[in-house]
Amino acid sequence: MINSKKNNHFIEKKETPLIKQYNNIKIQYPDTILLFQVGDFYETFGKDAVLCSKTLNIVLTKRSKNGVYLAGFPCHSINNYLPKLIRSGFRVAICNQLEEAKKGKNIVKRGVVELMTPGTTMNEHVIKHKFNNFLASIFIENNIFGLSFVDISTGEFFTIEDNQEIAIQYINNFNPSEILIQKKYYQFFNNLFQKKYHIFLMEDYLYNYSFAYEKLVSHFQTNSLKGFGIHDLKLGIIASGIILFYLYDTLHFKIKHISNIKRIKRKNFMYINDYTFRNLEILKSFDNEGVSLIQVLDHTITPMGYRLLKKWIVFPLLNIFRIKKRYHIIQELCIDDEIRIFIINKLKNIPDIERIISKIALENISPKEMFTLHQSINYIKEIRNKIIITKNKHLIEIGKTIQDCDEISKKIITTIYQYPPYQIEKGKGNVIIEGVSKELDDIRLFYFSQKEYLNQLCSKEQRNSGISNLKIKFHKIYGYFFEIKNKEKQKIPKHWIQKQKLSNCERYLTEDLKNYELQILNAEQTIFLLEKKIFSTLIRKLLNSIKKLQNNATILAELDVYCSFSSIAIEKNYIKPVICESSDIRILGGRHPVIECQFISKNSYIPNDIYLNKKNQQILMITGPNMSGKSAILRQTAIIILMAHIGSFVPAQYAKIGLTDKIFSRVGGYDNISLGESTFMVEMNETANILNNITEKSFILLDEIGRGTNTYDGISIAQSIIEFLHENKLRPLTLFSTHYHELNNIPISLKRVKNYHISTKKIKNNIIFMRKLIPGSCDNSLGIYVAKMAGIPIKVISRAEHILQMLKNKRISFVKKEKKSISFMKKIQNFFSKKK
Repeated sequence: MINSKKNNHFIEKKETPLIKQYNNIKIQYPDTILLFQVGDFYETFGKDAVLCSKTLNIVLTKRSKNGVYLAGFPCHSINNYLPKLIRSGFRVAICNQLEEAKKGKNIVKRGVVELMTPGTTMNEHVIKHKFNNFLASIFIENNIFGLSFVDISTGEFFTIEDNQEIAIQYINNFNPSEILIQKKYYQFFNNLFQKKYHIFLMEDYLYNYSFAYEKLVSHFQTNSLKGFGIHDLKLGIIASGIILFYLYDTLHFKIKHISNIKRIKRKNFMYINDYTFRNLEILKSFDNEGVSLIQVLDHTITPMGYRLLKKWIVFPLLNIFRIKKRYHIIQELCIDDEIRIFIINKLKNIPDIERIISKIALENISPKEMFTLHQSINYIKEIRNKIIITKNKHLIEIGKTIQDCDEISKKIITTIYQYPPYQIEKGKGNVIIEGVSKELDDIRLFYFSQKEYLNQLCSKEQRNSGISNLKIKFHKIYGYFFEIKNKEKQKIPKHWIQKQKLSNCERYLTEDLKNYELQILNAEQTIFLLEKKIFSTLIRKLLNSIKKLQNNATILAELDVYCSFSSIAIEKNYIKPVICESSDIRILGGRHPVIECQFISKNSYIPNDIYLNKKNQQILMITGPNMSGKSAILRQTAIIILMAHIGSFVPAQYAKIGLTDKIFSRVGGYDNISLGESTFMVEMNETANILNNITEKSFILLDEIGRGTNTYDGISIAQSIIEFLHENKLRPLTLFSTHYHELNNIPISLKRVKNYHISTKKIKNNIIFMRKLIPGSCDNSLGIYVAKMAGIPIKVISRAEHILQMLKNKRISFVKKEKKSISFMKKIQNFFSKKK
């Protein structure tokens, strides 16, 4: 959504007191949809009503008197409708009635209690359980982007400064729910991302370095930003300051859990562009029912673990020490079943404590969540005590970084009951344990001795009235009363006050019963207020411990990912790769981790070997029939390299992986209709991006380049690309698959290009795909055979075979003529040379 005066539609026709109140509040939130509580409904008016009607598929009505559009829904249905508005990109202000409607009062008091936007909401019905919900901010100057990302539901805060291409990739990696940009860049940004993201326009004057710097140091309560390592990022600081301003502007004042800001340095992580993520199906499969790499690797137990796993996949490491450290921990967990299973079992009892911690900062945590935090602290302590006695130094190191939170746990358990039955926010008591407050205990004693007092009062009135079967009853609307059957009406004392008359009985009050009921109601309200006050005090006591809790949650997430990697390594027979500074890649018995999951038998997938180096085998040119598995080999090689860099074990018998700073993939074909680009244009765009951005540590996959155009153009482009990569001084390692058999002669002139093909075996009239990569070239794509397997009519297949034979004969005839022509020309040349 975009903030614009064009969206500020206020209702001016024949203002009633209600509409006047609405307009006064709406003018404070002009760029939001205002959900205006009227009794048991949330109503929207004017332009908001039209938008809500379309988005929520609810009835749009029009007042006959003033022609104002209305659309609304019941208050109890807000969790059904609110998520739809937020996910559609709208900002929503929730305006509640702040007092009960009273007779004689023209209008009730109302006010905005919450302002939600796609990037700042904490509503559990809006944000996805296992996923981050990032708000992004962008500042651009001299074609350099300052970026900032914050997730208020977890407290994570990042900043980056880089060129446009890298910035775009970071934005796509973080996939923010909302992006803040300057007004002047609206058109530029929309062209860049084709309206992919929800954006909110900020006033240009806010983008001031001093203003942003002050916002950050004020929030973190520091004298400078040097301690965060971002002091030299002018554009990043401006982008980050804008985010904090926006959070405060959207009523998010309680964000103490955002206690750190991290700098992301490009040199620390492998670069993988969007094309490659998509082509390799790393985060999402092409098919809605298909499986992606992250789904295969995800054996995490907690939401924190899954979020961290995704970050590790999106940001593969380039630090060999950190990668090897991950290997060592996974190896130890693979060996030690007892400790791995122990950690997994404890993790099963731990909820999303990152978001529970954030609720402490927002002072929006329930007693039940508070008690869950106490239990989680105990489970984390048990994990710590277990891993610090292992023999693995890295696990011991992790255990020692888990901070002692016993004091926090003690504060919780000595304040609230175990398994509190009610939430304080709902106006119920019975949360704070006995002994915390004498005042609360005394009022409770009075409140919970109702039965005894009422029995005494009932006995007294029985004696005085002579009504032996007299009873005191209670109704949630009418309160306490004496109920008398009609046959005993003559015994009713004169001082009794009639409350209600029914067909078979009458209900009465006494002054004693009336006064006691009033005391009970006051006691119930007092208990609620006291409990709420004590619980709020407990929350404030925990605010200073947020960093400790966040530290432990982060470590817990790491252990979750390590256990996930070790579990899948055992289950799928993955091995620990060797990561090294050299550029060589040697994979023995490599398998595609996603494809092999589709086989019932573990040994059904045919493994393959890949060896690449800069000296004599820089480029493998792979040929083979359709459906033989060329693309699978390309993809599995890239995925194994990626897995090695995130610290995971890999599906192979042996893998030595040279440090790779970029993976480029041009695999598969599709049209980008929205941009008017053909398959070939998309292919060339992606290939251009690869050729213009290679480094000496890049790894490249090129699958059937040039197939989107005519044969001769395609062959020319493919050969030229191979020559370019071969002659480039950076010598990037490359796998190149093709159906152009004319390229098989390239290794004759380019010494670091080697021919490989996928083997097949012919038995009678059937072809068996062996799925095995072997040296040498293949001269037949077996396209007609594949067409036959697909069910193409026999008549079509027979005609295709006939045409193919004709074309082969013509080619043979043409080659013979060419040879004769060349021979004849040589004879003429020899004749004239002899004459001379």
